[in-house]
Amino acid sequence: MDDKDDLNADSEEAGGETLAAAEAAERAGVSTSTLRRWVALGLFPKNETSHGWGPSAIAQARSLAKLRDRGYSIEQLQDATAEGRLVGYTDEMVAEMVGERFTVKEAAKESGLKPDVIEELIAAIGLPSGALDDLGAEDVEMFRHFSTAVESGFPRDALLQLMRVYGQAVSKVADAEVRLVHLHVHEPLLREGVASDEIAEQMDGITDELLPLFSPVIDHLHRRFLNHFVEQDVVGHMESEPGGEIGQVRVAIAFADLAGYTQLTEEVGDEEAAGIVERFVANVNQTLPDEARILKTIGDEVMIVSADAASLTDWAVGFQILSDERPLPRIGIHCGNVVFRDGDYFGREVNLAARVAARAAAGEVLVTWPVVEMAGKHLEFERIGEVQLKGFSHATELFLSGQAGGR
Repeated sequence: MDDKDDLNADSEEAGGETLAAAEAAERAGVSTSTLRRWVALGLFPKNETSHGWGPSAIAQARSLAKLRDRGYSIEQLQDATAEGRLVGYTDEMVAEMVGERFTVKEAAKESGLKPDVIEELIAAIGLPSGALDDLGAEDVEMFRHFSTAVESGFPRDALLQLMRVYGQAVSKVADAEVRLVHLHVHEPLLREGVASDEIAEQMDGITDELLPLFSPVIDHLHRRFLNHFVEQDVVGHMESEPGGEIGQVRVAIAFADLAGYTQLTEEVGDEEAAGIVERFVANVNQTLPDEARILKTIGDEVMIVSADAASLTDWAVGFQILSDERPLPRIGIHCGNVVFRDGDYFGREVNLAARVAARAAAGEVLVTWPVVEMAGKHLEFERIGEVQLKGFSHATELFLSGQAGGR
């Protein structure tokens, strides 16, 4: 019995969960002879092919093919395999690599979506274009859900926006999962000189325990946040002015960052500076009022949105009072109508809020007149004057905010 027969026999013993060598090679994008040669050269941890060509072994083969395309030699790949640097897949992580495959045309027929809509959907989600050549049963099921939503009357453009948000959010989650396991599990094992087979075994054990937790946790958090934002939406309907433009909402926007952060990185190094930013973002998140949330972070800058300008300004002033460690934050707040799209906010008012924050000094909260109008009487505002902000043709009236009687 030759190598191929051995692999085929293993496939049968695995109860149909693994593939024959020829089909595994097709999934990996290489010839069967190349796949067998890689096995003979030891480019797979022993446990990868001991039970045939399962999902993790195929994922390993696909990675090897990509590395070869990038110019890595067989010798370099052998060294990396022996050292455990190419370990990182489990069957649960890549299970859909084994199973029925569909072309775009076949997926369209099965799901009821047109091929061009499927292509548009894959692009909106953010999957690489190569995903269109490797569609599985779960992809087709996703297309069916999309088709059902469109047929129910939900606007297709809105659905595509939602899919873009899902793609961005879930890809960030997946990226964090992989990178954190690598940094805190895989890398330490490599540094300790643990044998590759033992690394593979430990990695398998960790991911086997963790992966079943991820989907239920994400589903639970989705429902919790959904309830929260439904409540916020009800309040927003009561307080919003009728007759506004479709796609626009009125919100208060705050930008907050750490003054002198660039200099800080030079003084203490990237690692410690990143820790300071992490604590800063955590403090913001833990102290925000219920109506507000962090929309995104960019380096040391945090963008916050809220339906209530008054409570957001209260928070900002209080946050600055409690901030006593350098570098001190600086905060700018503005309120106005913005365009909501793809889970983000766009438009002139967003840009204005960012420019206001850029004019603030360490420890300050700068706001515009619309914010002053909505703020509570327990705050006081010192008028700075008409300020020409970068990128705006007209000057903007700015105010320095603080507690009443506190200056």
